[in-house]
Amino acid sequence: MLRIDWSWAAAALWLAGAATLAAVGVLASWVAVVYATASIAAFAAYAADKSQAEAEGRRLPERVLHVLEAMGGWPGALVAQRQFRHKTRKVRFQIIFWLIVAAHLGVAAACPYFQVGPCQRDG
Repeated sequence: MLRIDWSWAAAALWLAGAATLAAVGVLASWVAVVYATASIAAFAAYAADKSQAEAEGRRLPERVLHVLEAMGGWPGALVAQRQFRHKTRKVRFQIIFWLIVAAHLGVAAACPYFQVGPCQRDG
């Protein structure tokens, strides 16, 4: 059963914001593509890991999930955590997850002041 809650709105807002900023040239266009692709990959990884957890099969290492989040997949990871009720009670995991989210928000807040890397405009 699909659970629609605040995480979907947060992920959609972030991804739509990245796409909009890329479309108007404030953000490098590849950034929106990376966020969308990494979010899909993170969502799929969480789904696979939850399935393996329920089947008592081979699990994905937590660091793999965190790398996907850090690569821009945190919106998909956020939705997957809520959708599958996966990794939501592990305090250490959640601390690292929210630090990754905070880092992304910090870079986004700094973008207007720095025109390098992902903040560099196309063209």
